[in-house]
Amino acid sequence: MKKQETMRVTRLYTGDDGESRFEDIEVELADAGPIGFLSPAVPVGRLIFRLTDGDYDYDWHNAPERQYVIMLEGEVDIEAGSGEVRRFGPGDILLVEDVDGRGHRSRAVDGRPRRSLFITLPPKDDAGSPGD
Repeated sequence: MKKQETMRVTRLYTGDDGESRFEDIEVELADAGPIGFLSPAVPVGRLIFRLTDGDYDYDWHNAPERQYVIMLEGEVDIEAGSGEVRRFGPGDILLVEDVDGRGHRSRAVDGRPRRSLFITLPPKDDAGSPGD
């Protein structure tokens, strides 16, 4: 077994210019023996279950708070203020931190509903992000 692995997380954050952008980060996982690989613990707030209709098309908006979005079923296209569009589907993990600036747009894909989990995080001053 390898001694260290990583897990990919896509971060959506606000740049100095007020526009949101994507960043790929790798969360380091350490060998925990027979149970696999674990990251350091991340302080979290609440867990929110979400179902989004297949006609979902949400114009420019900010995340209401720092949060992880874990994609379970369906897909979503997210457009950052930088103009880049990325598609996220089952198994993808987003760290959404664009709580200010112009924000981002999000749209359902192919008219299909989407199921996801939101895991809220403390304000940035209280806890860092993985990869910091």
